[in-house]
Order: sequence, then structure tokens, then C-alpha cells
Amino acid sequence: MEHFVYDTENTCCKRIEFDLSSDHKLYNVVFTSGCLGNLQAIAKLVEGKDALEIQNLLSGNKCGLKPTSCSDQFSIAIRKAMKHG
Repeated sequence: MEHFVYDTENTCCKRIEFDLSSDHKLYNVVFTSGCLGNLQAIAKLVEGKDALEIQNLLSGNKCGLKPTSCSDQFSIAIRKAMKHG
């Protein structure tokens, strides 16, 4: 299992950390700052789930008029982690 840290852009959440297993499952997702209740819920919902499925599901979500969102940034972090591993 490999640990990843991603510093976000254009969101209230400043950082996303997570573990990615060799079979591409997500674990121990932690969001720093942002909408705590919503981000804790996302972390619980994705625990043990397939990274590619979650990346596809969250990609492109926007927050208000911003070009991205915390969940979209998480999808970018997952994509980068999967390319790395």
C-alpha cells in the first residue's frame, strides 16, 4: 500500500491524503480543511472502493462558480496516484 498526498487548487480543502493498495483500492482518505461533514462523508463512502470507479464518478464536479471542487480535486489526485503506481 502506498500513501499519497495531494495539495489541492481552487478549493476550500487544502490537502487530500489517502492510501492506494496494489489492487487499486482506496483507504484512509483524509481531507484537510473544507466542508468537514461532506468531506468526512466522502471519505467514508470511498473506503475500500475501486480507485478508477471513484475517479470517474467524481471527475468534473464543480463547486458553485469555481472550475473545480473538492471531489473533483480528489479525482485528479487519484488519477495522478494511479499513474505513479
